[in-house]
Amino acid sequence: MKQPVAELNTERLRLRQWRPADRAPFAAMNADPEVMQFFPETMNEAQSQAMADHCEALIAERGWGFWALEQREQKRFLGFVGLNIPNVMLPFQPCVEIGWRLRRDAWGNGYATEAAAAVLEFGFDNLELEEIVAFTSVLNYRSQAVMERLGMARQEDTFDHPSVPEGMPIREHCLYRLSAGDWRRR
Repeated sequence: MKQPVAELNTERLRLRQWRPADRAPFAAMNADPEVMQFFPETMNEAQSQAMADHCEALIAERGWGFWALEQREQKRFLGFVGLNIPNVMLPFQPCVEIGWRLRRDAWGNGYATEAAAAVLEFGFDNLELEEIVAFTSVLNYRSQAVMERLGMARQEDTFDHPSVPEGMPIREHCLYRLSAGDWRRR
């Protein structure tokens, strides 16, 4: 059964369902080696299209997911931020993760933190999740800083991400957790 599509707004940002106009800037973002530095490889246009289609379908089905992120004033596509149920076997499943990927020219403006805070609020208040996790390469200090600004706690143990080939320096990942109780106490 399809759920109503949630749209989230912050002072500067809108998290919304994907649109056809998002596809070209999304493909350009996913082809940028700097944006994709902590992924096994960049994505070609077909891979980006498939990912956008998948994100759009999950949001249409559940009402939430990895939303397209846009700057409200200029209506400019910035990337995505949202919630996801991972489809690979991870040592801490079942879980709901929060994730983001932004265009390089959007970095350093606080957009990831602002949007992710709205997503956490939605996850805890609307979906009534007990916990939300985040994970990234141990080398991705920029994303870890966002996780910490959100009040997420880094776990001591690391894990090898099963989607990253053995031998790649980005394979070792760290896990961050945030409980609903800790979110509400902030």
